[in-house]
Amino acid sequence: MKVIDELKACNRLPSPKGVALALMQVCQREDATTQEVAKIVQTDPALSGCVIKQANSAAHGGARPVASVNEAVMRLGIGTVRQLALGFSLVDQHLAGPCKAFDYPRFWSHSLLMALAMQDLGSHTRAGAADELFACGLLARIGTLALATAYPAEYAELLQTAGLEASLIQQEQQRLETDHNQLTMAMLSDWGIPKALSEPVFHHEDPAKAGFASGTRAYMLVHLLYMAKRLADLGVAEEIERNRITAELMLLGGNIGIDAEGLGARVDSIMPQWVEWGALLKVPASSLPPFAKMDCTPTPRPDTEPGATAMRILLVEDSASSRQLLEKILQQDGHTVYSATNGREALAMALEVMPQVVMTDWVMPEMDGLELCKALRATEWGRDLYLLMLTSVESEEDLIKAYEAGVDEYVTKPVNPGALQARLRAAWRYVKLQEQWEGDRAQLKQFAAELAIANRKLKHAALTDFLTGLFNRRAAMDLLAQAWSSATRANSPLVVMAIDIDHFKGINDQHGHAVGDQVLREVAKTLRAAARKEDNVCRVGGEEFLVICQNADFKAAVHSAERLRQTVHSLDIPVGQALIKTSVSIGIAQKELGTANADALVGAADTALYAAKKHGRDCTCIIAKGKVTCGNS
Repeated sequence: MKVIDELKACNRLPSPKGVALALMQVCQREDATTQEVAKIVQTDPALSGCVIKQANSAAHGGARPVASVNEAVMRLGIGTVRQLALGFSLVDQHLAGPCKAFDYPRFWSHSLLMALAMQDLGSHTRAGAADELFACGLLARIGTLALATAYPAEYAELLQTAGLEASLIQQEQQRLETDHNQLTMAMLSDWGIPKALSEPVFHHEDPAKAGFASGTRAYMLVHLLYMAKRLADLGVAEEIERNRITAELMLLGGNIGIDAEGLGARVDSIMPQWVEWGALLKVPASSLPPFAKMDCTPTPRPDTEPGATAMRILLVEDSASSRQLLEKILQQDGHTVYSATNGREALAMALEVMPQVVMTDWVMPEMDGLELCKALRATEWGRDLYLLMLTSVESEEDLIKAYEAGVDEYVTKPVNPGALQARLRAAWRYVKLQEQWEGDRAQLKQFAAELAIANRKLKHAALTDFLTGLFNRRAAMDLLAQAWSSATRANSPLVVMAIDIDHFKGINDQHGHAVGDQVLREVAKTLRAAARKEDNVCRVGGEEFLVICQNADFKAAVHSAERLRQTVHSLDIPVGQALIKTSVSIGIAQKELGTANADALVGAADTALYAAKKHGRDCTCIIAKGKVTCGNS
């Protein structure tokens, strides 16, 4: 990392300035408040608008829109506002630069779309807070900007010779002794972005080599970053490249439980946001066709050949004698022929008969062949037709006009049957490849749909307790981590309840494990029904449950816990001819200033639960500021 240290020492890397620098300095203090941060943000009108917009964009569950910077900072949290300010500051500073071969507007356009994609995908997978992931996506490729800034001449030369991403990294390392991924990770770390985000960013161009364990947050993030990058690639790609990218995106979506239709809906909702954000940040972002249309771009032209066979051909010829002769030649070869006498008639007929090939004369009344070809190519369904022009002229200038109008091939008049058949064999090859291509696309969509369903089922199974249908321990820890992060950022309350079924071992010993399982199911069902709708009820052990209460006032949570305890106490569980009575003990803890982390919060709830057991069971105990208080039924 010697090169990186030297670049930092020489101040040759992109760095925060102005408001962003002031924010970073304030946020380094442990006692920094949201009011201080909001006061700094308000000094920059553009940043204020961006922060408010992001707070509303990342809002969950129909949350009330915010209109003030202070509210936006409270909703996003100090850390996220710092990251956003840093990103927006760098966009503003580096919309142009000294590296002639580096496309600065395209870089930021791609980065902005990657940020929006990360925000959207993060909300689907719950891999992290959407607003944090937005900032992460915006800065994920900042290392390339850093190299263009630090080595403008050398990097310009390198970019002109580099090809694929892997080749770019190799050349960066050979010529500059570092690469853009190493620089990105170093800069993110230097700016205080946590390792949990910077490590997946470092590996996002090749997730398979990251080595993260399947199912971990890092594993999910690195794959989401790769998918967001490919979606951003789609946004800035030439039209001819889009089909290949949409195919890959469908498979990537299937891997995280999004089928082709769902993916299309997500992409179509992200793209208008891209245009809107682009206008705000003065970054180029153009409207794209709907995902379904990009997924159905024209088929590539073939180069291989089997033998010719029958096709649907629309023949457009104003001369009756020429039309009859051509109809005879075509029908002898087994083709189905539809005839029209001019371009306008042909356009109407084409919609009705959907030909595979249109063979048209050039010179005709009302609408000539050139105008017909342009009109067909302007329609979605006409883009894939094979167009064959009949012409008596072969001047280079005229042929250029024909090809520019969308003509695939031409035949000179008077028509030589052998030459015509040769052209039709080429047309047949194209038609066959198109059919195969469309079949492959349909299979790909079906596979992506099946993959999405399978992955949704696997994800559900991985996070669900098989016996009770509640969230399992793994899901509980993920939900708690997200709730902790949200409560910390928004300074909102968080309460957890640790619940244990009393004397459960005795039930198993007396009635057997099958009855014990039935008791577990009934208690779980009762807890879920009696808990608040927004609370997450999880089974975390044999007879142990955890209830995560976000945005819950402590007093209200205690009342809710008592309701749970009393509901279970009154439960009669039928077993054969008998009824089994049971009860639960509950320990409650809230997130306090001195609570170190989510594990400490659960530990406090366990302490209160142990006190409830010791107090005689069928009891609720709370712990606040280290003091346990119990109340009996």
